[in-house]
Amino acid sequence: MKQPTSDARAVAMRMLAMREHSASEMSRKLLQKGFFEDEVANVLSDLITEDLLSNERFTECFVNSRRTRGSGPVKIKKELQQHKIESDLIGCYLDSRDPVWTQEAARVRQKKFGPGLPEEFKDRVRQSQFLEYRGFSHEHIRVVMRDDDLVSI
Repeated sequence: MKQPTSDARAVAMRMLAMREHSASEMSRKLLQKGFFEDEVANVLSDLITEDLLSNERFTECFVNSRRTRGSGPVKIKKELQQHKIESDLIGCYLDSRDPVWTQEAARVRQKKFGPGLPEEFKDRVRQSQFLEYRGFSHEHIRVVMRDDDLVSI
């Protein structure tokens, strides 16, 4: 059973009170709750106009949250693309060339494996694969696996 538009706004406001959402994510969730497409489009338009729904804020919060959790820029970028965030906007908040990503890769590696670099090749491969899985680029991994004193935590 489809629900009235005023309920769609109330549901959207409750979701936004918990955390930032992208416009596409909000649309998907409202449609799943049984609201009509035109109602959802109107509610989203109003929320964007009132600056209550913002892909910019969502992107900034998402990047900071994922970085804090130990994800690298490659993984974060893919996740943002799944949220249908435009490439230009992703580029504003996520620059993989920023030296902070190398420091983050070193922090994540040290947290998991300890401060010293592995001496055996198989351990170096395992740690490199771990960092790649976490979303760090090959350049970040290369620098981290070469420089043991990159970051002192």
